[in-house]
Amino acid sequence: MDISFRDKDLKKYANEDRLAIRKLGSKRAQVFKQRLDDLRAADTLEDVRHLPGHYHELKENRKGQWSCDLDQPYRLIFTPHEDPIPTNPDGQYVWVEIRGVDVIEITNYHKER
Repeated sequence: MDISFRDKDLKKYANEDRLAIRKLGSKRAQVFKQRLDDLRAADTLEDVRHLPGHYHELKENRKGQWSCDLDQPYRLIFTPHEDPIPTNPDGQYVWVEIRGVDVIEITNYHKER
C-alpha cells in the first residue's frame, strides 16, 4: 500500500531510526515502524484489519480517519488516499478498496474528550 505523510516530522521519523527513537522513545518508535511496515506490505487496508494493532475506523469528529495502537495510550492516525472514501450501499467504508493512506499524526485522542 502507498503511504504518504501529512506531517514532515513523521516522515523523518519513518526514515531515520535514531531520530524516531530520540523523539518518540524506543518503544513507540519500534511499534511505529512495525505499523508502517504492515501498511506498506498490505495491498489494501483490509489486509491489516486483523493484524496486531487494532486497526479501526474512528467516529464522530474523527469520522473518515482510521487508527491503530502504538504504545498506550498513543495511536497512529491516518486517512485513505481515496476521495471520496469507498462505501457500500449501507454507507459502510469498503476497506478492500483502500489502497493508500496519509499518516496524519500520533496522538492520544482520548484526552480530547
